Amino acid sequence: MAKIKGEISNDFCPQALYLYGNYEEDGTPHFGLFCWYGWCWLGEGNGKLGVMACIGEEKRTKDLIRRTGMFSANLVNEPLLPLADYYGCVSGRDVPDKMKRLPTVERGQALDVPTIAESPVSLELKVVKEESLSKGRLGPECSESTLFLCEVVNVTIDERLTDKSLPVIERMKLSQPVSSMAEEAYVNFFGQELAKWGEPMKSL
Repeated sequence: MAKIKGEISNDFCPQALYLYGNYEEDGTPHFGLFCWYGWCWLGEGNGKLGVMACIGEEKRTKDLIRRTGMFSANLVNEPLLPLADYYGCVSGRDVPDKMKRLPTVERGQALDVPTIAESPVSLELKVVKEESLSKGRLGPECSESTLFLCEVVNVTIDERLTDKSLPVIERMKLSQPVSSMAEEAYVNFFGQELAKWGEPMKSL
C-alpha cells in the first residue's frame, strides 16, 4: 500500500451519526444531527463511561444543552436517515417549526430528555464540563466550537442487540448504523454509499 501526503481531515475515519435530543422550554422535543462524538473514561475515582461531544457554531441544540445540562444521543440507523438528514440540513434558529417532523419520542428513563424509539441505541448524558475550543484562539472569523464532556447516565438498546447467541457482525447488521466520513456522503459500515447530504430528507 502506497501512502502520500494528504489534506488534514477526518475523511475515511468512520464516526457514527447521532441525533442529540433535548426539550424546549415549552416541552417540545428538539433534535439535531451531529457526528463529532467520541468516548472517554471519566477517571479511576468514579469509574464511569463518558462521552466527548463537540458542537461547532452557535445553534439551538447547543443553547438547550447549556440550559438543561443534559441531552440524549440517539444512534442514527438507515431507517432514521431521512429524518436525521432533515435535522442536519435545516437550522432550528432559521426555521421555527423545524420540529413539526418528529420520530417516535420516549422520555428518558433517568434524565428529562427525549429519546428516539426508532434508534437502536439511545444514551442519556449529563454534562460534567464545558470547554470552548476556538474562541479567542483561531481568530474572530472562526465560529466557536464547544466540547461537552458528559457522563453516560443511562442506555436503552434494542433487545436484539443483546442476544450474544448472534455473531457481533449480525447484530451490527441489525442496528444498521450510518456514518458520514467523506465527500458529503452518508455510508453504512459495510461499504455501501447511501446518499449525498440533503438527498434522504426529500423522501419525507
